[in-house]
Amino acid sequence: MIIVSSMKQIKVMQLLVNIDHVATLRNARGEGYPDPVEAAEISEKAGAAGIVFHLRGDRRHIRDEDVYRLKKSVTGILDFEMAASDEMIIICKNVLPELCTLVPEGREELTTEGGLNMKTVFDDYKNRVFPAFEDTGIKLSLFLDPNPADIELAHKLGADAIELHTGTFANAPDAASQRKELERLKAGAELIHETGMIVNAGHGLNLENLPLLISEVPYLRDISIGHALISKSLYWGLEKTVKEYIRLMNVQR
Repeated sequence: MIIVSSMKQIKVMQLLVNIDHVATLRNARGEGYPDPVEAAEISEKAGAAGIVFHLRGDRRHIRDEDVYRLKKSVTGILDFEMAASDEMIIICKNVLPELCTLVPEGREELTTEGGLNMKTVFDDYKNRVFPAFEDTGIKLSLFLDPNPADIELAHKLGADAIELHTGTFANAPDAASQRKELERLKAGAELIHETGMIVNAGHGLNLENLPLLISEVPYLRDISIGHALISKSLYWGLEKTVKEYIRLMNVQR
């Protein structure tokens, strides 16, 4: 999928489908369906470059058995989102996904509410988390708001990628607030690229706001979309919905 950057160069942009809420629907009845692994297979056949899942400590949607089945099934990128707990590190190292995205996790939150506070987690990540992944071949991504200080600390840790939190942009109450957040995301993407890390993005994106994001923010690589995509698929079907997101991402900007 070739995208002409509005800034400087041609970049490869890919859709990763988050299948967490297929598992949420399954768990509501506990009868084994819909199957998130089947959703992953359909998404990849429709053109998605990979699959994202978040194994939470409370297992509210994706469960351990799903993770191992996804590892066997997914042929593209497998992005394991997780809090940096010892339990999750062990599971991630057993699964060996291509990418691990470290995110903050609050038990009472409905969904991830913002990026990591790097000042708070830096020492722990430096001394415990990042060393645990040495020699595993797993690339590490950090879920961050577009704050320069956080991005610099992520670079100091040796992160391979940053997933920019786009939720503030997606939920902006008015045009001025949306424009302000777009400028922050643009500056954040520039800084991430300059430091040699990969620029990923996700949270709150949908068919309406995605075109604006990709027209304004340079260097985007993996775009993670879950809730809106799965919701739309109830009406359109999963294959058609995945293809429509990819069509938008293939538009030259």
